[in-house]
Amino acid sequence: MSQRARWRRIAGLGARFLTVGAISTLIEIGVFNLLYLVFGWDPVSAKVVASLVALVNAYFGNREWTFRHRDRRGRTQEIVLFVLVNAACTALGALLVWAGVEAASAVLGREVGPFIVNGINLVSIVIVVLVRFWLYHSVVFRTAPPKTP
Repeated sequence: MSQRARWRRIAGLGARFLTVGAISTLIEIGVFNLLYLVFGWDPVSAKVVASLVALVNAYFGNREWTFRHRDRRGRTQEIVLFVLVNAACTALGALLVWAGVEAASAVLGREVGPFIVNGINLVSIVIVVLVRFWLYHSVVFRTAPPKTP
């Protein structure tokens, strides 16, 4: 496969991944704000729960559309890997939100408001999306190893 064809294939995967991710992000932001603003949850707990809710959409969208052509090693193993990767990514996102809120509070000398918390949440989402794509591509929905004759 030529380098150009490889990059075109990766770009197609990336576009489908970002489409699924955009829908999942809207779900995550909606649930996050519902829990944080309406129900008064703390930002880190709201982040964790919102991420987990959005993951349901992410799994099915990525398995059945983005990476549908990839090897299926068995639903159980794939779901276990998906859950482990997303547990790590959820923890990373929560850590980024916590660190960002703490840093912003320290810089401002006061508790931050919803606008800043949502800005920090969006930055955490961008970082986690990049990590998640790499892990989905290389670990969860990886291609089958070449068969030896």
